[in-house]
Amino acid sequence: MKDWEASYLAGIIDGEGSITLTRIHENEHRRPCITIASTDKELLIYLQSLTRGAITNKKNYNPARHKDSYVLSIKNKKDVFSILEQIIPFLRVNQKKKRAKWIIEKYDLVTARNGKYNQQMLLNKNTFEEGFFQI
Repeated sequence: MKDWEASYLAGIIDGEGSITLTRIHENEHRRPCITIASTDKELLIYLQSLTRGAITNKKNYNPARHKDSYVLSIKNKKDVFSILEQIIPFLRVNQKKKRAKWIIEKYDLVTARNGKYNQQMLLNKNTFEEGFFQI
């Protein structure tokens, strides 16, 4: 991604996106995720070309009053880390910048590569998640 593309993406994430930890499956630990919601599917298709995320439709409960909307989700760890590293210098919303840095600096330190956690590792993982959501 070129700097101007990273800057543009950061602006969209600042305005319409989120940097969070989410569960893909019910009984697993949370993992980093970037999402951007929009009614402009063309914008999300462009951003998808930069990020390799997936676009899904949001349920429209009242089509007479609301436009259809879509969500671009980036859940692949390698993609999330690459994107965060590139956009951090351009993020302006302090909470999102802090959350991005928290993930980059701490996630790998508390995440077991094989998915097996001892008691201390679980405590560290839970402390990491609690700290993230306090930002």
